[in-house]
Amino acid sequence: MKSRRAHPVEPEDAALFREAVGTVRRIEARESANERPGPAPEPRRLRMDEAEALRESRDVAALAPIDAADVLDFRRNEVPEKTLRQLRRGQFSIQDELDLHHLRAADAERLLKTFLNQARRGSRLCVRIVHGKGLRSESTPVLKSLVDKVLRHRGDVLAFASAPINQGGTGAVLVLLAAA
Repeated sequence: MKSRRAHPVEPEDAALFREAVGTVRRIEARESANERPGPAPEPRRLRMDEAEALRESRDVAALAPIDAADVLDFRRNEVPEKTLRQLRRGQFSIQDELDLHHLRAADAERLLKTFLNQARRGSRLCVRIVHGKGLRSESTPVLKSLVDKVLRHRGDVLAFASAPINQGGTGAVLVLLAAA
């Protein structure tokens, strides 16, 4: 497309325009009464999902007790069974690791959530979490149960499985995270 050249305005055309328009007065803009922005949108569905996840996470009886030798595995419906099998075999490259040995449950949970958030932001989508087998726990392995519970309730966890023997066996879990 050709650009249009500005033609110089002839003095008589300018005079004719001013005569046709007449006198011009400037209108000062006043501030309107509604200058405040409206309220931020409220994510109701997110709030409902979070409340449901919190209810489920507090329902410890809903989860079967975990033994030290139990193999952990989980996958979301959109993750193929083949991917979970590959994860169980350790066929994914581990991009980061977290060791929770000897931590109190509250500290371990906080550290685990922070670690998963940072891994996901850093595009490290396959990580190993070492929780131990809980052999010194009085009843069920505390950290292993905690890791299982936290991972099942996070929407960004696509799948997880106990690591192969050479990567920690039932004392560690391999986790696939969704891309951020």
